[in-house]
Amino acid sequence: MYETEANRYIESSAQIPAEVIARLGELKATVVDRTVLPWSEHCTECVWPTCYSTCDLYSAREDGKCRRFVDGMVRIDCPEALNSYVLRISFKRWGKLWTPGNVHLRSVEKALAIERRDYRIGTFLYQLPVPAPVKGVVTGKRYSLKKRLAYRTTTSELLPTSFLLECYNPGTRSVPLSLTVRSINEKARIPFQKLIELKPGFQRVRVPYLEIARVLDLNVSFNVELIPNDDSNEVTLFFGLMDFVREIPVLETKSEAKAGDQPKKVKCVVWDLDNTLWDGILVEDGADKLTLKPGIRRVIEEFDQRGILQSIASKNNSDEALAVLKKFEIDEYFLSPQISWRPKSDAVQAIARELNIGVDSLLFVDDSEFELQQVSAALPDVRTIDARRYMEIADLEECQVPVTDESRNRRKMYRVETQRRDAAEGFADDYIAFLRHCEIRLNIRPMIEENLQRVHELTQRTNQMNFSGNRYDRSVLKQILSTSYLDTYVLDVEDRFGTYGVVGFCIVDNRVPLMTDLMFSCRIQSKRVEHAFLAYLIRKYVAQTGKEFWANYRKTPRNAPSGQVFSDLGMEEFENQGGFSRLVFPKDRVLPDDGVVKITVYEPSSVA
Repeated sequence: MYETEANRYIESSAQIPAEVIARLGELKATVVDRTVLPWSEHCTECVWPTCYSTCDLYSAREDGKCRRFVDGMVRIDCPEALNSYVLRISFKRWGKLWTPGNVHLRSVEKALAIERRDYRIGTFLYQLPVPAPVKGVVTGKRYSLKKRLAYRTTTSELLPTSFLLECYNPGTRSVPLSLTVRSINEKARIPFQKLIELKPGFQRVRVPYLEIARVLDLNVSFNVELIPNDDSNEVTLFFGLMDFVREIPVLETKSEAKAGDQPKKVKCVVWDLDNTLWDGILVEDGADKLTLKPGIRRVIEEFDQRGILQSIASKNNSDEALAVLKKFEIDEYFLSPQISWRPKSDAVQAIARELNIGVDSLLFVDDSEFELQQVSAALPDVRTIDARRYMEIADLEECQVPVTDESRNRRKMYRVETQRRDAAEGFADDYIAFLRHCEIRLNIRPMIEENLQRVHELTQRTNQMNFSGNRYDRSVLKQILSTSYLDTYVLDVEDRFGTYGVVGFCIVDNRVPLMTDLMFSCRIQSKRVEHAFLAYLIRKYVAQTGKEFWANYRKTPRNAPSGQVFSDLGMEEFENQGGFSRLVFPKDRVLPDDGVVKITVYEPSSVA
């Protein structure tokens, strides 16, 4: 809420680049609550009212107060912005933005209504045909009321996530802007201060609420001021929202999802170390001076319980960094840590490769804007988030996944997979011999209420080996469960090293017969499990019906390598429309059998 009514200027948004206006609209997707701070123009050297008669820089407004901005706060209507307008401010020497502060949150809609009402009242008062001294008294009393309201403390349990500042710098050089939050309690002598570098172009700066609250008690009255630290006599900046806000976090990615798509779930969180997992820099401060970030252990444990894998991408000396992780007793949580002096994008790519998951299922967390941008530039599908928001990550929609007994054991399953890879090295190039050595066992069960939750998790997470592209919510799975002509298959796998858990799901329309859905976890990719199961289905339905066996296959770049299983078993493409294939297995064709995977079928009566 700005003091825009203190001038008569309203200008067109044509002076703001289209890309900046587009950026101003982004907050509508994230901000759910905000404060309404009454920003006004002030002077860094103010000794009101004496300076009105002694200062050479005094310039009178219509109400007699001092004009510290060239044209005051010039309002630019901009419906795309969260508060529906932008301010153009040309700061004179000693000019500053100032407001009484509070963290009293209101819904975005309520805050906007308050702003509009305040603007109407203020405009009416400034347009009163009265002498400047009278107008000064009226507007002064009004602003005193606004200050008293602004200073009130909040009793709400909701707290802001950050102080948020939107600014467009139209110049060609950076402008240093000092942010100061100062308690009006004389005993609280230390203010919160932060220097913000406003580079040319648009910037959105978030100062975490907790960062400020560590210095000041924000439940008592405080002031906020913004001062351009620039040597020139006049600095022009455009301001959007400047308030404490509560946001629903949105991950940053350069790949735009299609309209209506659900956000892709995160399978692995990749953490930086220095000033991300811990406070301090290992090579500068030494291991003894490092401390874990407050609450970070709880975040790590929460991801582990959800079955979201975690790894490390850090520029450090590997042995020293791993020793610190072990000292903090969190080393066991991180798979395939990549700790070296290589670019972070190389490390992130190596993690995806070793865990056999797509880079678009990774979330990279780092405190360095340079590293976040470097990873985004090299791997646009990797989502990134600033490490200062680490306490928010577990609340992201992309990290909301079903929690099952299997998800709690997912990290251990990946540890076992490492043992399998080590054992495979002893078989040189005879991969089939290694698979036989593993003694792979495939257990086939129907879907029932007891395993429906795990099937739901699988349908939401599977990408590389999802041959239909379908994702089912629980209600649809329950409908499938009650449909008599749909046969369902839930697959779990084990071998001599341990269990893979539930790794596959299939639906067959027994009236045709037609396999409408087939999906596997990437954990069993290239282990001949898909070959064994598909061969089992073909034999079963050809024998039961005496007909050809049909299958739907929606080919994508992700599932194409795994889709080789269809041609391996002799299925032929009957038709293809828009990337959707109908495959057929002739009823008289002989199926190959490599004997690698042993199958056990559990009938419905013996599932539980």
